[in-house]
Amino acid sequence: MKIAEHAPERPLWHVIINHPVVMFIAGVACVVGTLVAMAQALMYFGINRKWIVSQSNPSFAEFFELALSAFAALIGYFLFVRLIERRPLTDLALRGAFKELLAGLAIGTVIMAATVGTIALFGGYQVTGFGVSEKQWYMAGVGLGPGVLEEILFRGLLFRFAEKWLGSWAAIAISGFTFGIVHITNDNATLFSSIAIALEAGILLAAVYMITRRLWAVMGLHAAWNYVQGGVFNIPVSGNEADGIIKGHTNGSELLTGGTFGAEASLPAIFLCTAAGIWALRIAHKRGKFIAPSWHRFKTGEADPMTIPITAV
Repeated sequence: MKIAEHAPERPLWHVIINHPVVMFIAGVACVVGTLVAMAQALMYFGINRKWIVSQSNPSFAEFFELALSAFAALIGYFLFVRLIERRPLTDLALRGAFKELLAGLAIGTVIMAATVGTIALFGGYQVTGFGVSEKQWYMAGVGLGPGVLEEILFRGLLFRFAEKWLGSWAAIAISGFTFGIVHITNDNATLFSSIAIALEAGILLAAVYMITRRLWAVMGLHAAWNYVQGGVFNIPVSGNEADGIIKGHTNGSELLTGGTFGAEASLPAIFLCTAAGIWALRIAHKRGKFIAPSWHRFKTGEADPMTIPITAV
């Protein structure tokens, strides 16, 4: 796809405010601002955790808060795209959304089940029983909240604008590294667990996003990964407590099990997810989903997949 060979020169201020770094900051501010505004609005009407617990239970209150963060993130992203970027919301368009969301949920479920199965094969996971508790509300929230919010921030904003500026390969490295580093603040996190997440999740989620150029599949994959790990297999999710339908537990080497951080910090997860990510990258490459840095596209007249106007930056 080509743009005009001689695009009209734009004022410096216009180039600056449309620079990918500036737009990324604006996008984060919009999403976070919407989160804060919605929380304040609910507090104004007396809807807080204490009130929710009085109406239900602590687990549902945690689910409500996490679901609210997902909803607010979607609203904030919508406002940013439509009012600031001023483009169609193609990455959250409803047509085909169910199919892509379902595919993401299936991929996340299969990969996590394969990871736990591999750990069990080598004696690192044992099942002691089964049961469903009210904590399933919380586990559903652990899937939904981060699955939506983090994908909007890391793939919808960070990856997309890094790719628009520096190209696909750099965007994969930047978004993956950042995604891993932010998880070092979690309970029981280590440098190894952050490197593991950067490799396995950073590559796979970026690749799936590149294939679809939409957020539905990566949100589904992320949500299923979290829920199946904690809500099904009873394994900590990025250092957070778990309450699974299968009452299993891990033991043995942390390299095999991931220890108290969770299975995502295990060697089986690194090998399986990174392999899946590389395979997905090959698909993206075959389909022509990789894009060059902005200065190269400017010289050759190529347009990026999100159809955002190109400028030399």
